[in-house]
This record gives sequence, C-alpha cells and structure tokens, in this order.
Amino acid sequence: MPAHAYSRLPPLLLVLLLGHALVHFGLGWVLGLSGDEAHYALYAAHPALSYYDHPPLVGWVQWPLVALGAPDGLLRLLPEALWLATALFIFSMARRLQGPLSAGTTAASADAGLWAVLAYSLAPVLHVLGIGLLPDTLLMFFTAAILWQTLRMLDAAEAQRLSAWLLLGGLLGLAGLAKYTAIFAALPVAACLLAAHGLRLLRRPAPWLALALAVVLVLPVFIWNEQNGWISFTYQLHHGAGSHWQWQQLAGFLLAQVLLYPLLLWGVFGLRRAVLDGAGLPRPQAWLLSFFVLPFTVLAYLSGGGSSLPHWTAPAWVALAPFAGVGLAALWAAGRKRLIWVLGGVQAFFTLALYVLMLMAGPTWLQAEAPGSTETETINPFTDFYGWDAAGAKALQLAREQQTTRLVVQNWTLASRLAWYARPLPVHVIAPGFDQFSLWSGELPLGADAVLLDWSQMAYQLPVGEGQFQRCEPLDSFAVARTGRPVARFSFYHCSGWGGRPAPRRLGEP
Repeated sequence: MPAHAYSRLPPLLLVLLLGHALVHFGLGWVLGLSGDEAHYALYAAHPALSYYDHPPLVGWVQWPLVALGAPDGLLRLLPEALWLATALFIFSMARRLQGPLSAGTTAASADAGLWAVLAYSLAPVLHVLGIGLLPDTLLMFFTAAILWQTLRMLDAAEAQRLSAWLLLGGLLGLAGLAKYTAIFAALPVAACLLAAHGLRLLRRPAPWLALALAVVLVLPVFIWNEQNGWISFTYQLHHGAGSHWQWQQLAGFLLAQVLLYPLLLWGVFGLRRAVLDGAGLPRPQAWLLSFFVLPFTVLAYLSGGGSSLPHWTAPAWVALAPFAGVGLAALWAAGRKRLIWVLGGVQAFFTLALYVLMLMAGPTWLQAEAPGSTETETINPFTDFYGWDAAGAKALQLAREQQTTRLVVQNWTLASRLAWYARPLPVHVIAPGFDQFSLWSGELPLGADAVLLDWSQMAYQLPVGEGQFQRCEPLDSFAVARTGRPVARFSFYHCSGWGGRPAPRRLGEP
C-alpha cells in the first residue's frame, strides 16, 4: 500500500484498529495455543519444503520466532499484524471503489472505507484468525493484497509497469504457499485483467513473467510432493470430496455464514442499483466480485458433503468487504440507519461474547466430569486454550520417571498440542490412517512402552487388548480450572507392550 495512504487514515479508523489490536494482543498472551495453532507452529519446529496437510508458508513465517524459543504470545503477533494489514487493504479498496460507484449520489457523503473496516471488524470468525495463525489468516491477507493490486492494474498505465506484474505474481505465488484454495484468487485475477485490457494482454511478456514467478514460488510444494508420493494432493482431493451430499448440511453451512457475517452480507444488499441511485459497476470491476463468488460457491457446495468449515470462507468475505463498505455507506445515506444499528449491535454482541467466552473457557454451566466418570463430557470448544502447557510439562516429567522417550495419544488433534508443549519428545498417534505425525514420529515400535495422555473433552477408552497395549497403568491426573470450576481433565497412563494394531474407541462407545 502506498505510504501516502496512511496519512489519510481518519482518527476513528485508527481508534477502531488500535482497540481490536489491543484485545488481540491481550488474548494472545492469556490463551494457550489451539490444536490447529500448535500443529502449524510444529511446522516451524520441523522445517520442510511442504507438509502433508498444507503448504509450508504458515510454518516458514513462524520459524525465526520458534527457533529463538519465543513464547506463545509473541508468536501471535504475526496473525495480529496480518489482521491489521488486511484491514488497511480493505479500507483502501473501499475508498477506491466508492468513487465510480457513488459519484453523484448521496452515498458519496459517507466513508465507504470506514464502513468496510467496521463490517470486517465485527465478524467474529475473522477475529479468531487474527489471534491464532492459520493458513486462512495468511490467505485472508494475500486475498486482500491480490485484490488491491488487481484493482490498481485495471488502470491501463499501471498495467504497463513490469514491477506491477511482478508484484502480482509474487503475491499469487506466496498465496499458493499459504493454502491450496489460493487458486480461487488466481482465476479472478485473470478474468478481471482480461476484461479490462482484452486478449491483447496475452501477447505481452509481463503477464507471463508474473505467472512464471508465481510458479517458481510454489515449486517447493511440488518438489516435496514428488519426493513423498504426492500424498498431500491425494489427501486434499479425498478430503474435498467429503461424504454423502445432503441438503441439510448445506443449509446449516449457509445459516452459519449469515449469522457470522451479517454486516458484510447486508452491505452488499446496499450495492443494488436502486440504493445507489442507478450507478452501474464497470465490467472489469464487476469481475472483482468473483473473488468472493467463486470460493464461496465451491465451499458452499462442498459443505453439502460435510467437508467445508465456516472459517474456510473467511478470505472470500475479506474480498467482499470493500464492496460491503460501499453498500453500507449507501444504506446509511439512504436512511436505513435503524437496520444498520440492529445488525451492527447483533454483530458487536456476538464478537464481545466470543471474547468473554474465550476468557472464561466457555459458559459457566459447562464443566468437567468428576474423576472416574464414564459419562461423555459435554463439548466445550473454549477449553482448547487452557491447560495444555501444564499437560506437556507433566508428560515430560512422567516420561523421565518411567524412563521412556515416547508419548502417545489416540487422535492427531491431541498430538499437536502435546507435541508442541512436550518438545522435543516424539508423539505417536495410535490410530488407523496416515497423518503428519506419521512423517514426524513414525509408527510406534512393536513391544514399545509410552506415556499415554487422555483429555476429557476427547476422551478415549484405554487402548488395552488384542493388538493394542498389554496393559496401561494410571500415573497421574489433574483438572484445569477456570472461573472457579473445572473445565477439563488430563489423565496420564504408562502403557507397555504395544501390539501394532490401533483401534481407538471414544468413551461411551461399545
């Protein structure tokens, strides 16, 4: 973004961004790493050209801090900075779009940039990605940066500059290193620029140089996959296919999107020609909406097969935010203030409630089961952030006492947090199938012993029996308390005589 753009930032925007940044910073130091965060932090602890389930950039950007032994709070400065940079791109694009869309209308009296950032800042899922570094956090930033650069290159003079094309190619390549769904940003770029400049663009060397740069940047992913039997691509194709397609799952996905992003959704409603007094959208700029339409449509369809999560659409909503800013400015200028106040209030409530629940480790009526209980514990996703540092330290202590060098769990999501906080001991996942830990730790050797961790929020029956461990003896357990109540319990066992045939069963299963 040009340096002169920062000099025009209104005070209200600075207050808004500073407030959210301080909240992100505070929560980042209080909360432990979630399962996904720990998994991607482990990427940095195991540097490689790529990884089984994602491209490598989410690990590469953390590597310097992880190599220096930085605390969790310092690692979280990365997603906080990306969240702020994404907001600035959204602000700049909304102001740029507002000119042609609102010229000569009452909508021009409101600042679309402010409305766009407000809509962005009131989406709860986007805050989660601004606290914890996931591939989606990176893709949010690169989607905004690519959209911003594409919007600039719709201008004929900008499209003549080789440096502009190389910047675009670099952004596309880095986006490809962040997440495979970056392809959904690459296709709209081509559509927008061809719509603006015609097929003659393909006769110039600059676009092909940009494409070559993007390909070179993503080569590590292909090299790693070629060396590892293309397992990452196979996994993604299988994962994307999902299971049996059901309308109910699609309906649930769409309902979640409406609840999580209403201001962005209603802002686009304000883009209707009737609201904008008949102002049209130039054809090349209209193609910019494909940055939202393409990924959202694909992910919505995949949700019918159960293979799409609500936060996967975050980059798409980021791409829509500048248009939503123009729409909200138009709605406000057209007198729809009550609607915006209601929607904004609902969004603000959900966002604040998210912060409070994260600090409280969930609602007060949810608590861990008593020791020895055979009841399945009520799922409380907010407990993810608490107790894993202590569990990792305890696992290290017990491993030393039992004179073993191995830790085991029965699910890979448990392995990520344990492996992060119990470094450098290897963690083995004794479950069927293949995952990233199969590469990092390998299979547990036959006859081996290990310290087993069980977590009450994902409790499993002890893996004792034919083909499993010969015996598992309890070592220790402790409860994690928050707001005066136990929210989860960690239990540790010394298991010996591994039989090599994992068959994990959740607590309560026959």
